Amino acid sequence: MITAKDLTKKFDSFTALNALNCKIPEGCIYGMVGSNGAGKSTLLRLISGIYKPDGGSIEIDGKEVYDNTDVKGRLVFVPDELYFLQRSNLVRMAKLYSSVYKRFSYDRFKQLTETFKLNPNAMIGTFSKGMKRQAATILALSCNADYILFDETFDGLDPVMRNLVKNLLYNDVMERNATAVITSHSLRELEDTCDQLSLLHKGGIIFESDVDNLKTSLFKIQVAFPEEYDRSKFQGIDILSYTKHGSVASLIVRGDREETAAKVKAMQPVLFEILPLSLEEVFVYEMDALGYEFSEVLKQEVE
Repeated sequence: MITAKDLTKKFDSFTALNALNCKIPEGCIYGMVGSNGAGKSTLLRLISGIYKPDGGSIEIDGKEVYDNTDVKGRLVFVPDELYFLQRSNLVRMAKLYSSVYKRFSYDRFKQLTETFKLNPNAMIGTFSKGMKRQAATILALSCNADYILFDETFDGLDPVMRNLVKNLLYNDVMERNATAVITSHSLRELEDTCDQLSLLHKGGIIFESDVDNLKTSLFKIQVAFPEEYDRSKFQGIDILSYTKHGSVASLIVRGDREETAAKVKAMQPVLFEILPLSLEEVFVYEMDALGYEFSEVLKQEVE
């Protein structure tokens, strides 16, 4: 388990993380979404022991990460800005990784280079941006680390390669009980990938939830009655948003779907329909309930 307690990191007068708290359980894919500058990369560098906290603590399985070679040997980090040795190929990089990671598997390395269709003897400097991201992914997954950290996981990858990386992460989590922590500035990229999601904003986590619970606890109802009515008709139902056009009302509701449906049906509506929400829609309404404007929190995503 990764545990951050009151984690703080400053760069001169800028506070990148401000007393952040979170727990990332083992055996899951944990996604962090937020605009540029929200603190995602800083948190990953603290988890991987590259940065030393200015306040609070970051631990993996109860052990401090910074300056702890045993803990660092159990994790691998793929940063947003990739680095490879000058004039190196994948074979040379594999030798470097195998000297650091005791569980580095050349069998898996060979299998992954074939899966990604990359020539392990070709100079990495000749690779495209997407191919370099694939190369970094191959090296990271060949380490068989307990904790896999990816910053901007799918940056530069086409849809086919994105799905391939997702499936490889699924396999590591399911077969080895590994823990993957991945970041993106796009919620849509993480929607069908993660078990848990958190939203970072101005150096803190302002929202965190299990994805399955998040998607099932919020839903949309469209309903109509022959008589005139307003929001007060739905007493006892947790409504996050209410709009009405003519006789048809749209409600965004939090709660148990079957219980809510039974309550509304007992009112004998002439129209009743429950509709699912996308994860982005769920976040919009959850942020609104917390007093945040979702588009403002992630505004740099579209800039």
